[in-house]
Amino acid sequence: MYRLAVGYPVAVLLGASLGLLAGLSKTFYAYLRSIIAILQSIPPITWVPFFVIIFQYGHMPIIAVITVASFFPMALSVMNATEGVNKTHIELAKVLGANKKQLLRKVYLPESLPFVITGAQVAFGNAWRSLIAAEMVGGASVGLGFSISYSGEIANMKGVMMGILVIGTIAIILDLVVLEWIKRKVLKYRYVSGGGR
Repeated sequence: MYRLAVGYPVAVLLGASLGLLAGLSKTFYAYLRSIIAILQSIPPITWVPFFVIIFQYGHMPIIAVITVASFFPMALSVMNATEGVNKTHIELAKVLGANKKQLLRKVYLPESLPFVITGAQVAFGNAWRSLIAAEMVGGASVGLGFSISYSGEIANMKGVMMGILVIGTIAIILDLVVLEWIKRKVLKYRYVSGGGR
């Protein structure tokens, strides 16, 4: 949970920030889109040996894999959202003298917010799967992934099944309870107008 609590928020903040900035600069948008297109085709788990070489064994290689895995869906979701921002609102803000910082805060962020939340939920799925996979092959000595891997090596079927059950249970709690609660808080106006849906 510590690894997830570090890597996932970093990816969400970084992906949202760069995605919003891409909406202000076509050059940066094209550059970021190209980088993402190249790097997201690489399975996150293949980064494990690279990060182990850089950070050695411990938390950092796994945290880095979580960050890489969850950054791409977050950034893409926000970048796609900036493309759909109402052009009239942008032009009107410019006519009223808004600078880039004000455009970002007053136009792009409010209109992109639902996509930021959606991107964060998709990114969580990537982060959680990558966390477990990285713990299994990344030289971790503790964690659910390590526990399942170890149970498999000693042919402990109960240990393997219990690990899988715990992984699924935690994922459900975090995604359908915690993240859903955050979404309803941030997008409260939508649920109020929609009859509490």
